[in-house]
Amino acid sequence: MTALEKAGDEQRVLLEVKGLRMHFPIYKGALIRREVARVKAVDGLDFEIYAGETLGLVGESGCGKSTTGRAILQLYTPTAGSVHFDGTDIAAINRTGGDKALFKFRRHMQMIFQDPYACLNPRMTVGDIIAEPLMTHGLVKGRDEALRRVQGLMVKCGLNPQYVRRYPHEFSGGQRQRIGIARALATNPRFIVCDEPISALDVSIQAQIMNLLQDLQQELGLTYLFIAHDLAAVRHISDRIAVMYLGKIVEIADYDQVYADPRHPYTQALISAVPIPDPEVEATRERVVLEGDVPSPIDPPTGCRFHTRCPARKANPQIAERCATEEPTLKVIGERGHRAACHLYDIAEPRA
Repeated sequence: MTALEKAGDEQRVLLEVKGLRMHFPIYKGALIRREVARVKAVDGLDFEIYAGETLGLVGESGCGKSTTGRAILQLYTPTAGSVHFDGTDIAAINRTGGDKALFKFRRHMQMIFQDPYACLNPRMTVGDIIAEPLMTHGLVKGRDEALRRVQGLMVKCGLNPQYVRRYPHEFSGGQRQRIGIARALATNPRFIVCDEPISALDVSIQAQIMNLLQDLQQELGLTYLFIAHDLAAVRHISDRIAVMYLGKIVEIADYDQVYADPRHPYTQALISAVPIPDPEVEATRERVVLEGDVPSPIDPPTGCRFHTRCPARKANPQIAERCATEEPTLKVIGERGHRAACHLYDIAEPRA
């Protein structure tokens, strides 16, 4: 059951992204620097996240997933587009007022980083790391209150509060990620970007962190953008899934629709690459094998960015020219708002 179904008529959009672009300039020259190209890491995203739900964002490495999360939180200033958080365009505020103008929004939007080894200051104790956002935003009146809040957060995240004066190197990888989660929760946020929070952990620890995130979501009413390349993990935690390819979202739907009935050729290829724990089924099922390499984000293909590797384009010559010249838009092609960006659905009725 999706978050939209669980909340019914009370469901509302917490975060809305429109036309989000994040281009990084490439400069050349030692004395006189000039821009020679741009890396189009994120190039026109449109999606929404409902309050209380988890939207999974998946795709190959380098497709722009992490950049999307950072641009939403305004850690990067977007090249173009809007990011409406609870009705306020924080991207416009960032462009005009910078960090000072965004300060009051920072406490409501936090991030859990991918690498639990690199995201914690090795010279600070765990207590100071978790207390830092509390002190920065003035949420506590003194060190004693901060210590009580920190110890409460450690207990909530499965850490021993007696370890409050220890340093990050004294903890395991899973414990460090719990410290990062506790730090993200310190300001009582409403929205958290989880940037591949389990990819650097052992498989046995990954399930524990996933369960912790789900328990915290139910207890605190959190909203997640869960970024990952592990389709099994995304399926376990997400209400809806957005599939990203070369800076574009190519499909977005409820998690069960994406896995049971993927519509975009790229999504079909991703799903077919997930192993099935049944030797007979795994040996006989049809695989979608993509040819060629992922194009460069500096000079992406015209039209549909997937057309150079798309098996559906080769099987449908009537759309081949459109795929190479005309960029498809996300359109509703199925039930419950199932959307895909593919010209294939312009020539045939969507399946029921």
